[in-house]
Amino acid sequence: MRFIPTALAAASLVAAVSGASAHSYKVGDLEIAHPWSRATLPNAPVAGGYMTITNTGKSADRLIGGSTPAAERVEIHEMTMDGDVMKMRPVEGGLEIPAGETITLKPGGYHLMLTKPAGRLKEGDRVPLTLRFEKAGEVKVELAVDKPNAMGPGGATGVDHEAHGAMKMK
Repeated sequence: MRFIPTALAAASLVAAVSGASAHSYKVGDLEIAHPWSRATLPNAPVAGGYMTITNTGKSADRLIGGSTPAAERVEIHEMTMDGDVMKMRPVEGGLEIPAGETITLKPGGYHLMLTKPAGRLKEGDRVPLTLRFEKAGEVKVELAVDKPNAMGPGGATGVDHEAHGAMKMK
């Protein structure tokens, strides 16, 4: 008789772990896959939000903003390198998601900037986030918080350590 409760508990744990590692959402013609963030240091002034957004429709849409109880503001930003100077700027008017294409929000490129986080984001946390799109409307997602040096969902750390010494913030 003990086998049945143990087997059920094990099956439930496997299902929970499988569901936690892969999460995706849909709103209108948009599919949002694997929203994630990096763990932050205590009192960090910002945090990032990353994901892929696929537009399966026949017309473009636009990510125009977001909100979360975990931060004061959510803005769409772009990071670029100009020689050895890293530039960070808000994306005015939102980020276009062309019809039939996928846009990736990732470290070192387009991303969500969570300004003035309410607290530290810790590895393993789930952060509620509402995304706003021009046509598709709003969708509630969760950012899975990963390692502080993660470069992709699931803990990938494609860090270019040689570039760190050459970077300068502007």
